[in-house]
Amino acid sequence: MSVLKQKRTTSKAEFVNTAYEIYVETLNFLTRMSARYSRLLAEPVAKLAGEIIDHAEKANSIFPSSDQRKNLRRAHLLEARASLMALDVRLTHCYLVMNQNPEGCFTTAKGKTVGAADASEKLDKMAQSLGDLIDQENELLKGQIEMVGKG
Repeated sequence: MSVLKQKRTTSKAEFVNTAYEIYVETLNFLTRMSARYSRLLAEPVAKLAGEIIDHAEKANSIFPSSDQRKNLRRAHLLEARASLMALDVRLTHCYLVMNQNPEGCFTTAKGKTVGAADASEKLDKMAQSLGDLIDQENELLKGQIEMVGKG
């Protein structure tokens, strides 16, 4: 049985789920980039998004039962957060490049380019959605880091 949305609480592992969402949305965002730029920019940006997942999963798999395990868990959480902050900067750079020619980022179902105004609006929505997820993940990771420090 599922829980009503308004009655749900944040899972202790929500930072892992959010990391996956960021990865998927980052890939969707990067696929909008022209081939000319994606060869140069996409791979390292996608790698940063993957690092967030990797470190979040590693941190989540370490039960903080000793000081050594707490320190290791905290280190992975800090690495995830560092990758998240670097991803935020890199995505901003990608957005600025894409925003120079937004209509080149989108096509209709029939393969025609989308008008500049519509394309710019779509690009802004994608960037805003990613930014919101990054902010959410940052708060979740900071909360986890605090919890490890207290425990």
